[in-house]
Amino acid sequence: MNGSAEVIFINGLIYTVDSAFSETSAVAAGNGKILCAGSDDEVKKYLGSGTKVIDLKGRTVLPGIIESHMHMQAYGLKLLNIDCFGKTRAEILNEVKAAYKNIRQGQWITGTGWNETGWDDKQLPVKQELDEIAPNVPIYISRVCGHLAWVNSAALAAAGIDGSTPDPAGGEIHRDAAGNATGILVDTAASLVQDRIPAIEETTLEKAYKLAQDDFLKHGITSIHDLALSSFYDYGTVEFIAGMYRKGAMKISIYSYISADNAEAAYSAGAFTGAFGGKFSMKGVKVFTDGSLGARSAWMLEDYSDRPGHRGNCRYSDKELYELMAAARKNGFQIATHAIGDAANRQVLSVYERILRDFPEPADHRSRTEHAQIIKRDDVTRLLSLGVIPSMQFVHCTSDKEMTEERIGAGRLGDAFPWRSFIDGGAIIPGGADAPVELVNPFHGIYAAVTRKDRSGGPEGGWRPEQKLTRIEAIKAFTIWGAYASFEEGVKGSIEAGKAADFTIIDRDIMNCPEDEIKDISVIATILGGETAYDADGCFS
Repeated sequence: MNGSAEVIFINGLIYTVDSAFSETSAVAAGNGKILCAGSDDEVKKYLGSGTKVIDLKGRTVLPGIIESHMHMQAYGLKLLNIDCFGKTRAEILNEVKAAYKNIRQGQWITGTGWNETGWDDKQLPVKQELDEIAPNVPIYISRVCGHLAWVNSAALAAAGIDGSTPDPAGGEIHRDAAGNATGILVDTAASLVQDRIPAIEETTLEKAYKLAQDDFLKHGITSIHDLALSSFYDYGTVEFIAGMYRKGAMKISIYSYISADNAEAAYSAGAFTGAFGGKFSMKGVKVFTDGSLGARSAWMLEDYSDRPGHRGNCRYSDKELYELMAAARKNGFQIATHAIGDAANRQVLSVYERILRDFPEPADHRSRTEHAQIIKRDDVTRLLSLGVIPSMQFVHCTSDKEMTEERIGAGRLGDAFPWRSFIDGGAIIPGGADAPVELVNPFHGIYAAVTRKDRSGGPEGGWRPEQKLTRIEAIKAFTIWGAYASFEEGVKGSIEAGKAADFTIIDRDIMNCPEDEIKDISVIATILGGETAYDADGCFS
């Protein structure tokens, strides 16, 4: 005799994303778990007197979307501060001017998301533009990549940066012909100013997290991998998130990575998984090894094609990187390394070889390399042999394809965003958006993976189309492969009995609609633990 379900969903097109990538029509859930996935008749066996029945009316259902690389705190703060994404220089300056009129004593003006490659002149901004409209208030606005900041003179003064300040290791202070700081700071140089920004008030932080969560649910996201930002995310943030779960304010699942620079408290407390009913885990450590292509701080084996004599910024010596990664391994934490340039990826893999030899247990390490955007083919082979997971953000490729060609030149494009090479070699690719770097919509990522096109539909046939993913692979990247990357494939990522009753209900058949429509898919409802967490048209509440 089957136990009664709390809710059953019938008459749908359900892609289970199990090992066979099955199709079925119904699913039953109770106590937050899937009781049965099968035909309408099979699932109706779980019908009881108190069971709620929801007719899907033929709609398509996927497992709850797992966003495998993003920054929740930064995303929420983006929604509260100046959002420069897709805006012109003039539009951004107008927003700064408006913020300046309402600024309180001691506050900073902050924002994120500008991208000079979309401006008419494609020139980096300078501090004087900000000084003219907000001369007495420090301003810190990060580029869309998060690896370069535009600041004003007041912010430079707050950090004590002047013409005599040396470039810190792993960073760069842009200077004019006279040697003065221009207001553009790269990576660790930006941190000199970022570290001076006043602490965020808890009420503001809570509002930011709630706004971010609402946006995730609107896009069908039920779980995230929160990859730390070193200046804003420390163990105090972990405790803050735990407090939100205790208050019932946090509903999505978070698998969290602490920055290697702020890991001591995490090591003392110890890794944990599945807190708050399986919702919250802190088991990862994030290590930055270089910057970004956009900031020309990704560490390259050869010069940048559009900046001869420059190869980006290396954050750590091999010895320093080994020590950071060894500390994580010895303390039982999964390692995730940010590596974009081919030199950074080579260094990371060399250190992984030593780490996994010196600390062989646990053998199932699932170490990750985040981004792996430019990587030599022999290093792809090394990554595969080590069992390292390439965590990639498909929209980075399609957003940055022209800029990538400018940065590394046509002769090195064979090393750029090699998704097919990874998968054909036996790897999986957990997918994400790196929000707030990109828009959080996962269907943009699935579309980019399948087509290698940007959202305007170009180029025809896709950019380096030989590296495309299939639709099944792209969906797995945002579901079961994301679950595997966080050791959670036994509890989520597919619609199978015993797993979390997390579903994403969408407005069209993702497997059979024209591929150019994938980017336009809308989420109708998001189900968390069998309960409706987002309902676009009120049909599921």
